[in-house]
Amino acid sequence: MDNASENKPQDFIRAIVTGHVREQKFPAGIVTRFPPEPNGYLHIGHAKSICLNFGIARENQGRCNLRMDDTNPAKEEVEYVDSITGDVNWLIAGWADHCLGLKDGAPFFASDYFDRLYELAEELIKKDKAYVCDLSAEDTDAFRGAPDKPGKESPFRGRSSSESLDLFRRMKAGEFPNGARTLRARINMAAPNVWLRDPLLYRIRHVEHHHAGNKWCIYPLYDFAHCLSDYIEGITHSICTLEFEVHRPLYDWILESLDLPRPWPHQYEFARLNMTYTMMSKRRLLELVQKKNVSGWDDPRMPTISGMRRRGYPAASIREFCQRIGVGKVENTIDLSLLEFCVREDLNKTAPRVMAVLDPVKVVIENYPVGQSEELDGVNNPEDPSAGTRKVPFGRELFIEREDFREVASKDFFRLTPGREVRLRYAYFLKCESVVKDDQGNIIELRCTYDPATRGGNSPDGRKVKATIHWVSAEKAAGVEVRLYEKLFTAPDPSDVKAGGDYKDSLNPYSLKVVADAKAEPSLLAARPGAVYQFERLGYFCVDPDSASGRLVFNRTVSLKDEFAKHKVAAVQK
Repeated sequence: MDNASENKPQDFIRAIVTGHVREQKFPAGIVTRFPPEPNGYLHIGHAKSICLNFGIARENQGRCNLRMDDTNPAKEEVEYVDSITGDVNWLIAGWADHCLGLKDGAPFFASDYFDRLYELAEELIKKDKAYVCDLSAEDTDAFRGAPDKPGKESPFRGRSSSESLDLFRRMKAGEFPNGARTLRARINMAAPNVWLRDPLLYRIRHVEHHHAGNKWCIYPLYDFAHCLSDYIEGITHSICTLEFEVHRPLYDWILESLDLPRPWPHQYEFARLNMTYTMMSKRRLLELVQKKNVSGWDDPRMPTISGMRRRGYPAASIREFCQRIGVGKVENTIDLSLLEFCVREDLNKTAPRVMAVLDPVKVVIENYPVGQSEELDGVNNPEDPSAGTRKVPFGRELFIEREDFREVASKDFFRLTPGREVRLRYAYFLKCESVVKDDQGNIIELRCTYDPATRGGNSPDGRKVKATIHWVSAEKAAGVEVRLYEKLFTAPDPSDVKAGGDYKDSLNPYSLKVVADAKAEPSLLAARPGAVYQFERLGYFCVDPDSASGRLVFNRTVSLKDEFAKHKVAAVQK
């Protein structure tokens, strides 16, 4: 992975960067940034931006700064800073970590530039390009107009630079309450682009800041802080999603109005990630957490990076997904099955195989010696011969899946039924002889026989069986809890709310099923949180942090069924 030029992705932004490298436009090197606001946890949409920004820096021997755009203290918390930092480090570890830009080992913070940003705001006032406005928030919005209707000038737009400078300094000193005054750029209230209609640059917020403490009671707006933070850090390519395209003229206006020495950063926009059965709105994801529709931001059903990590998604599979979907200018919706395909493809190569039974029914092998047991060799990963084998205990009493037996079988059912043989994985041929039921008629035990000559799963006389089933030793089995996750939403586009409806109407009531007493190979007792295994014939499962000594909890990461390959669909156009 050190040679970043190998299998280098191609897209229109990378083509631009490649041209700049060829022209030696930036002698100091390519510098990108990933600048989330710490007001929530990162989700799969952010992963696309992370892979793009860090990928471009890596491919061009440059640097990508991780920066917290923390200009709104009312919504930002240290918890979110920590989660973002952890998620980014996990996602790029071993792939792009050598190009990660940090400040003294920590992320950059826009709030570290507040002194410099304030000085630059005063410069705009002195240049008569900004003024202090006393309009309320409601009136400011009303005066702005609409895309097809010019705005109306504020009655305070004619304030002199000296008066505005005095008021701005008094705002900084804490003399005025929240909402009393703002600092606005003086541009053009008739501009077709509403973002150029005297946009707000600063507002009063008497709120303690998670990083800057109580030093400030005025805070810069995103558009003012973002471009100047990019400039201060020496960013060359400021890459963001398409909704910020209309902000770019303001980004450029601020840099030009301050007569800052070149080179300046330039903003480039790409289509954000939309994915079926997935909600990307941080506001709505927060609501799901607050309303306890999920257990937290890292609930394995959530589209957050930490949720996917807890579910067992490998970081490499998320990076592969981001590379496959590409970078373009056209909005589209990616099918969730493509992400699951990438996860399944990665885990098929790396996950150890084990056997577990989720809905156990007991099997008693009547012709197996009482008190005898043995150990069979189980293959750890057929995709990786170097993974070797493990010992699997076998004895007179076993557990198999209840669905692997039918007392009366249809023609297309080839698993265990009275009088028919099946193969036990790694073990012997097994035949059901009789069934034991309780007073309600429920099957509680299967009485079977085995053929000792078929150890390893092959018959010396050449007879064939049509099915192989998995099992665990009843005596040695470990009791485990298994959480079976499905899609969180039943609607392909949960954000498409009909009149009078609510996006929560499409929450899937069956998105989580808890199997309290599954049975697993005893080798799993040594498993640690975060480890992912393939439960043979069932899917991939990850050890959850809720696990305790002697009582493991597994999350289903993804099933074995490959929906993406089945349907041959990578994206559904809007």
